Amino acid sequence: MKRITILLILSLLLLTSVSLLGAQDMMYHQAPMLDSMDLPPVAERLPAEPLVVEPNERIGVYGGTWHMGLRGGNDGALLVRTLGNEGLVRWTPDWTAVTPNVAKSYEVNEDGTEYTFHLREGMKWSDGEPFTANDILFWYEAHATNTEVSPAPPNWMVAGGETGKVEVVDDVTVKFTFAAPNGLFLQRLATPDGNVLTRFPRHYAEQFHKEFNPDGYESFMQEAGLENWVDLWTQKVSDEWYTPKPTINAWVLESGQGAGATQVTAVRNPYYWKVDPEGHQYPYLDYVQLDAGNDTETLVLRALNGEIDMMDRHIATLANKAVFFDNMEAGGYHFYETVPSSMNGMIISLNLTHEDPVKREIFQNKDFRIGLSYAINRQELIDLIWVGQGEPWQLAPRPTSPFYNETLAKQYTEYDVDKANEHLDAAGYTERDSDGYRLGPDGNRISFVVDIQTVGTETIDAMELITGYWQAVGIDGQANVIDRSILYQRKDANQQDAVVWGGDGGLDVILEPRWYFPYSGESNFAPLWRYWFEGDARGEEPPAGPKQQMDLYNQLKATADPDAQAALMNQILAIAADEFYAIGITLPAPGYGIQQNNFFNVPASMPGAWLYPNPSPTNPFQYFVEG
Repeated sequence: MKRITILLILSLLLLTSVSLLGAQDMMYHQAPMLDSMDLPPVAERLPAEPLVVEPNERIGVYGGTWHMGLRGGNDGALLVRTLGNEGLVRWTPDWTAVTPNVAKSYEVNEDGTEYTFHLREGMKWSDGEPFTANDILFWYEAHATNTEVSPAPPNWMVAGGETGKVEVVDDVTVKFTFAAPNGLFLQRLATPDGNVLTRFPRHYAEQFHKEFNPDGYESFMQEAGLENWVDLWTQKVSDEWYTPKPTINAWVLESGQGAGATQVTAVRNPYYWKVDPEGHQYPYLDYVQLDAGNDTETLVLRALNGEIDMMDRHIATLANKAVFFDNMEAGGYHFYETVPSSMNGMIISLNLTHEDPVKREIFQNKDFRIGLSYAINRQELIDLIWVGQGEPWQLAPRPTSPFYNETLAKQYTEYDVDKANEHLDAAGYTERDSDGYRLGPDGNRISFVVDIQTVGTETIDAMELITGYWQAVGIDGQANVIDRSILYQRKDANQQDAVVWGGDGGLDVILEPRWYFPYSGESNFAPLWRYWFEGDARGEEPPAGPKQQMDLYNQLKATADPDAQAALMNQILAIAADEFYAIGITLPAPGYGIQQNNFFNVPASMPGAWLYPNPSPTNPFQYFVEG
């Protein structure tokens, strides 16, 4: 309870300062672009208690466009990070606490089974319609618990084996009740998971829902040329970034993403509910524009030419840093720092639940995985591919994490061909074919394909070297570079031999344990075990080790005591060290981003993580352009 109490005290202190500011007779101001529009006065568009946010550097000026790049016309994660992450609560910019956001305040009962949120009276959607607790209830009834559109509710809505309940107390009060303590609920709501609650405007969305508009939804299906109402719902409502709709975000989508999209644009929301300390309604910037490029190289060239105002996603690689540095003056930009939460820049996950019983037997053999790990010359890879930036590392929390585990981080990372051969022999694969490749239990050559997505030249180049290291110890591994969407289809269907991916969970260990046990769809090493953990019918009961971890994590979620949570997480990590699920290569070095010299209010340093969906917690609505 100590942690929740501290978080509540911090939040109440913040709310006190915000309420004092909001209670004054503040004169509100709007952007000049709104002056010619037929709108109510800005004071009537704002809630009774708008959220007052102090700018990072100084009060900004209105106008201008935030230019970014969109790789391939599709990047929902970038749009969440920049345009839309407005949950009931959010992270503080330094990622140390949860603070109110859409909710002006909240209370948590002593055992963490009831969470009550007080909304902002008079808050509105971007079309001027009221935003109320009924919109959150609509998300729960129409989407989260409707099995036609959601096979299972979000895992953060489940406690004690039961889905939590949502109750509307009144228009500005909503209560979540759970059958057992849900100790991580507030933190989950501060991640991108939480913004789903606040992006289902009932007055707009119910017309496309079979249960809420039984007599009218079919006409919309016919108009859209669709045969299934779920596809209609997805297209019009649940896929956030494809179709413009009412929002509470700072900018309103004008043109959405998609496979053929050349540009995504958004314009300021005249009903946005945050102001600066002098009463200027946010955002400062009028527009956001993301121009699509077919590949990362196109986006890099735009950044070098000064055509990107502020961005780090996709372009800010180690390989590009020297080029960006040399071009700073000509491009008119500088760097900001991103502190990675990632614990590994390259993870190779063999599929331990492979549909082929022979490959499953081979991959589940721990000695086989250890042998492959010892065969990799990590320091050579770091020097050649990551320009000396990194450290040999397995799937383990970063050194600055309170969960740092040296055994987990460093085991089997030394380059030792003799040890590699010893473990591969101990695995039982001593026989070889005429080309020197080891034979599996079926008498055939041990051969498998490692899928790598087309972006990320470092991992593609590294995998070419790694397959050579493995050939030297008699293992035929082959790199297979494919589109990200195909890679996801293969692993979701449990059809992959192995996958290369990066490793979140270096700092946000408790909230992002995907690499420490089969926790989520990103636990690439055991798709069927994670399905079992999620209650998915496709799942397969895991063996004792991962099953024990799942039980420990359920215990962790069922307590609000941070000391108990930490102790349980350390047990999970100890089992992860013994299981050795997948093979890590390198600990990522600090990252960077590109910022134009006339683009302001961006902090000099920020965490870089999905659960801290940078730059969203640094409040992009207060960024501005001057000069």
